[in-house]
Amino acid sequence: MRSRKLRRADYAQPADVLARELVGKLLVHRTAKQKYRARIVETEAYLGPVDLASHASKGLTGRTKILFGSPGFAYVYLIYGMYDLFNIVAGHKESGQAVLIRAAEPLDGWKADLRGPGKLTRAMHITRQHNGIDLTGQTIFLLDDHTPPPALSVTPRIGIDYAKHWKDAPLRFFAADHPAVSGKKSASRPKSRPNPPR
Repeated sequence: MRSRKLRRADYAQPADVLARELVGKLLVHRTAKQKYRARIVETEAYLGPVDLASHASKGLTGRTKILFGSPGFAYVYLIYGMYDLFNIVAGHKESGQAVLIRAAEPLDGWKADLRGPGKLTRAMHITRQHNGIDLTGQTIFLLDDHTPPPALSVTPRIGIDYAKHWKDAPLRFFAADHPAVSGKKSASRPKSRPNPPR
C-alpha cells in the first residue's frame, strides 16, 4: 500500500492525541545531498498556555508565534545552547499546542543514533533554519506507510521538573520495548492528571 503524506487536517487535533498517533509514522527530510527517513518511536505532547512545561505558557512572543499559528508547521528551538529540538504545531490555530519528536529508528540502511531529540535533529540535519517550515511541503514531512501501530507505553515527560504539577502529566508516548527509545521505558503512575484542553 502506498505511503500517504500527512495533511494539514491530520495535525489539527489536540497534541496528546497527535503525539500518540505519530508514534510509528515516518519522518522524512530531503536535503540537497540525501533523503533521510526514520520511523518515530517516541513523542511528547505540550498542551498550550495552561501547560507549565510548554513555551506557550509564556504567552505570545517572537519565539512562540509559530506555536500559536496553524497546525502542521515545525517549531524548532535551541536548548542548553547546543541542541535544536524539532516540534510539530498541533491543535487549532492560537491553541499553542505542539508535539516534540523525541526519538526515531533510522531506515533504508542508514546508520544513526536517533535516541533523543537533540541526537535526532543533528543526525537528520534539522536545524533552527527549519523553524516555521510547512510540514505538508517537500522538504520535511511525515508519512503514514500503513504499518500497524506499535503497542504504546505512557509516562510523564522527561526533564521538566520546573513545571509543578504538570511534570507528572502522562504526556510521553513511546513504542513499548523499542531499542531506539531515548529515556526510561517503564511506565509509571502519574501523581496528577491535568485535564488537557479540547
